[in-house]
Amino acid sequence: MGRRVFAEGRGPVLTDLDGNQYLDFAAGTLTQSLGHGHPEVVEALTAQARRLWNVHDSATPDRAALLELLARLLPEQLDTYALFSTGAEVVEAALRVVQATAEPGRNRIGAMRGGFHGKTTGARMLVHWDIGHQSFAGNSVLGYSAYCYRCPLELTRPSCGLRCASLVRRHITDKPNTSALVFEPVLGAAGVIVPPPGYWEQIADACHASGVLLVADEVLTGGGRTGTFLASEQFGVEPDLVTLSKGLASGFPFAVLAGRADLLRHPAASESGAYASTYAGNPLGIAAARATLEVIERDRLLERVRVLGELLHDRLSALAARFDNLGDVRGLGLLYGLEFVTDRQSRTPAPHIARAVYATALDLGLRVALGGHILRLAPPFTLDQPLLDEGVGLLEQAMERVLT
Repeated sequence: MGRRVFAEGRGPVLTDLDGNQYLDFAAGTLTQSLGHGHPEVVEALTAQARRLWNVHDSATPDRAALLELLARLLPEQLDTYALFSTGAEVVEAALRVVQATAEPGRNRIGAMRGGFHGKTTGARMLVHWDIGHQSFAGNSVLGYSAYCYRCPLELTRPSCGLRCASLVRRHITDKPNTSALVFEPVLGAAGVIVPPPGYWEQIADACHASGVLLVADEVLTGGGRTGTFLASEQFGVEPDLVTLSKGLASGFPFAVLAGRADLLRHPAASESGAYASTYAGNPLGIAAARATLEVIERDRLLERVRVLGELLHDRLSALAARFDNLGDVRGLGLLYGLEFVTDRQSRTPAPHIARAVYATALDLGLRVALGGHILRLAPPFTLDQPLLDEGVGLLEQAMERVLT
């Protein structure tokens, strides 16, 4: 598979050094919520670059405007914010808040099997992600994700009674030594695992009842990717802390930790330097985030994501009905996962098929995100219906070439 050298991006289209063009249904690294080089984001960045780059965590006029914008877009209880640069950095900050404010004896943190929270040590320890011969289990306890297509408990819905959720309650939320549950409302890196109705509601109720903090990792889903500003909103979950990054500044490095004031302003969690790092909250990131969110709010792009998401669901479901090697299609809004298998009966993962479809689609002019036997689609919110149809058409052509 030849490597492309991309030279330019405009909206949903990438151009390589040879002048070939590609619809980017991976939106960078699932980051370009407004597409590549959105003129208002470019203008905001350019103007800011002429004025001021970095004053550490000092106040600036744009910073205040961004915080007011976040307050309008986020649920009411998330009224306090700390600014960072990357997803892993903001997850680590959330962990520090949990550890600083936890009651004595609450020394365990819950997380989900198959979750992904970044590549730094603390984020890896959450999900017991070992590297080499080093084991990083840390102090976290893992619960079962609601991966219905490959149920880890070998049950089926609806007769399962959401056993996965009841086990999360038993092993994590109902334990007196658990301080928090860190979770992705929709598992991203694992392949866009969308839980069934009732799963998160049941777990969230148990957390609230037992004093376990809900820490929603919305680095991927936050900012409107699933059709609501937070994916948590679609599952009846009111998190205590939320991490956001990726699409928040349309691909420019920027991250936000949003939370309840009693947590982020707690004396133990807000000592000098607690939320500061070299590039956190830099004026360039603030400018990109403010411009991005202003466009999302003004142009009602969350509504567009929902409408386009329904169309994308219909188009992709038609592909699943046509190709037996496409075992499962799942998603919300403009975030979808396609799971390829050797056959429908065994459901054996088929990474060679996924890779071949990915490479063929790229040859045809469509870029998606490849991960093992799963392709992820996350086109920009600014896409229109004809381009959505064109992209799915190219994907269908790629599957025809590989699978027929």
